[in-house]
Amino acid sequence: MKIKIANLTERNLGDTPEWETYPFSCKFCLWWEFPEECMDPSKEKKEEILQKKLKWIQGTNKLFGNCGKILYLDGKAVGYSQYAPPEFLPHSADYQAGPPSKDAVLISCLFIPPIEFRGLGLGTQLLQSIIDDLRDRGIQAIETFARRGNPNNPSGPVEFCLRNGFRVYKNDSEFPLMRLEL
Repeated sequence: MKIKIANLTERNLGDTPEWETYPFSCKFCLWWEFPEECMDPSKEKKEEILQKKLKWIQGTNKLFGNCGKILYLDGKAVGYSQYAPPEFLPHSADYQAGPPSKDAVLISCLFIPPIEFRGLGLGTQLLQSIIDDLRDRGIQAIETFARRGNPNNPSGPVEFCLRNGFRVYKNDSEFPLMRLEL
């Protein structure tokens, strides 16, 4: 098993793994970036959505730096992550346990969509790559809205976060805000 984790760029966004229970995949999701325009992606043209996501990645990379990663297993993309300061992810302010802290970077997505690749430690490796990246950039904390009782959530389950050193920072019955001090 050869694992490669690459920074998310406009060139490799198209590699993002597909998710069978979502209309397309994370590459077409605008949930975090454009809450005022977030619609069911199946009702919009995929190419228009992709262009909007690409523009967000370009702008975020320019102003903040790298904002995501793709995990490849034997050359096939099987994992995706996206992260940025909360002001780049305005929908984060709408969560019951929000808003995220201004001193933290928010992981909006950390997901291994293919079920057959879960439970192999790939999510932990992807998270560790994010931690290393952000620690090297002087970031003091990471936060995420994890989900209780549902492993099929792109922001990750609470149990995964707890196993990887996060603590419940602001509680909520469905999406608590989890925090990891770096």
